[in-house]
Amino acid sequence: MRFRMVITLVIVLISFIIGLLFYPRMPEKMASHWNIRDEVDGYISRFWGILLMPLISLGLFFLSLIIPIIDPLRENIKKFLKYFDLFIIFLFIFLFYLYLLTLLWNLGARFPMSKMLIPGFSLLFFYCGVLVENAKRNWFIGIRTPWTLSNEFVWDKTHKIGGKLFKIAGIFTLFGLLFPFYAFYFVIIPILFVTFFTIVYSYFIYQKLGEAKS
Repeated sequence: MRFRMVITLVIVLISFIIGLLFYPRMPEKMASHWNIRDEVDGYISRFWGILLMPLISLGLFFLSLIIPIIDPLRENIKKFLKYFDLFIIFLFIFLFYLYLLTLLWNLGARFPMSKMLIPGFSLLFFYCGVLVENAKRNWFIGIRTPWTLSNEFVWDKTHKIGGKLFKIAGIFTLFGLLFPFYAFYFVIIPILFVTFFTIVYSYFIYQKLGEAKS
């Protein structure tokens, strides 16, 4: 069993254990969603508040095992598997961190939720950049547009610039710590920009390649 599998499975098991230990201390209705002003605007039953995140993590655990096996281009995934493994570990740590913050809030602790999440989002976005820069063409991981999936050159060009943009987005997200009232925007706007830009960029590179061949 690979190191990533052990780490992520341990995180899932710890999530279930912590949830069961704190279950009796949780309110019947648990806070589960915060708006951009860090006000609670969504609640969930205690049962799902405790079990939903561990169950999501468990589902992601099995999905992360299946993807490298069922992908028709799985040989390409093997070429960057170490980067994928580390990304999965970071993702599980982030989800576990979010789960702990939610439990602490429902135990009575009060803190600006968005500000607490900024470092986690920043690290996750930055490492997305590392993963994207090293990803080889496949059907599940990376910037998957019709044009990147259709051409190796377009895939490589798009992922090189996409990786750099994800890293910049990760750094830019940290400014949310300085402007906590606008923290949400420092998270969502960079990612929307990277997503839109890479889709459009892959299209134009593909079109340019077609023109060069004609």
